[in-house]
Amino acid sequence: MGQANTYDNGKGSYYPLTKMNFLVTVAQIAGTAAFSEVTGVESSVDVIEFRQGNSGSLAPVKIPGLVKHGNVTLRMGYIIESAFKTWIQECVSETRGQMPRYDMTIELIDINPGAPTQTVTSPTGTRTWTLTNAWVAKYNAPDLDAKNSDVAIESVEIAYEELVIPN
Repeated sequence: MGQANTYDNGKGSYYPLTKMNFLVTVAQIAGTAAFSEVTGVESSVDVIEFRQGNSGSLAPVKIPGLVKHGNVTLRMGYIIESAFKTWIQECVSETRGQMPRYDMTIELIDINPGAPTQTVTSPTGTRTWTLTNAWVAKYNAPDLDAKNSDVAIESVEIAYEELVIPN
């Protein structure tokens, strides 16, 4: 029955993948940026309602329209320099040339192929979402507060043209 993304705990039941281990990579950018949160991976199909005037039914026929994708939001601890930050600057700069578009992958990592308490030092399986022709549409600097010792978190919204969903 294909339980490739779950674990047999020895009692015949299965554990789903956890969402706390993931990796985000951008194909044309060296290295990998570290993110604390990824939200908004979604896809929807417009519904077009159509009814011919001589139809015997008063209800319209519904047909699929354009596929649309929401923006993905990435949150990360503020870092001084990285190739990913350079890409952000290239996208949101007022003096940019052509918008640098890259393919991005978001991998949900299966770090524990055995029992839930087994320690594994490297990922053994993943589920990967691929965002094609992605670019930075919005950047938010961290909130600053001299009375707070939280990590400075900055966020970016990524727009993209196509989503490949894992099977």
